Amino acid sequence: MKHMEHEKHDILMTGEKKQEGSKVMEQKVYKIMKGAGAANIAVGVITMVVGIVSGILLIVTGAKLIAGKSKLLF
Repeated sequence: MKHMEHEKHDILMTGEKKQEGSKVMEQKVYKIMKGAGAANIAVGVITMVVGIVSGILLIVTGAKLIAGKSKLLF
């Protein structure tokens, strides 16, 4: 009888250890997800800024070329 009680106690302890290990794993996953999300937002913002700046530069240089078209001789 004591042997069965001991086995039940071992099973309960193993379940508790699995739950604790599961919580630790979840925390690691959430930490990784947080870092990945922050990196994605940062890259997205940088990409938007670079895209807007390059678009403005292309418009300005194109306008200068069109404005100076009459000065060109071939």
